[in-house]
Amino acid sequence: MPMKKTDQEYQQELSDISYRVTRQAATERPFTGEYWDYWQVGQYNCICCNTPLFQSDTKFDAGCGWPSYYQPLDSKNIDEHRDVTHGMIRTEVRCSKCDAHLGHVFEDGPAPTGLRYCINSASLKFNSD
Repeated sequence: MPMKKTDQEYQQELSDISYRVTRQAATERPFTGEYWDYWQVGQYNCICCNTPLFQSDTKFDAGCGWPSYYQPLDSKNIDEHRDVTHGMIRTEVRCSKCDAHLGHVFEDGPAPTGLRYCINSASLKFNSD
């Protein structure tokens, strides 16, 4: 069951960029987010509800300017939706608990999955192990 907060609650709790990314499906500019070139060991959680999303050992440098992972920590914590905005057909990735927009997943990642979860830093909160 998705967690629900009011739009006003999210606006009060999140930075402007985190609000625009997670609640309005915006995208941060490449190479500007806090975690695109961050390599500490730990876990990346949803900034809106703290749901565990990705583990640092699945993070890789895709050269795209956004944090990239080859698999989620638990597939039940991620929802995928067809996205046809901006003249493209992509697969949007959202937090299954609070419906926060996280980014997109592409089929051009490394082994073992071949996937690249391209995620906005503004949708994440890092927790060290």
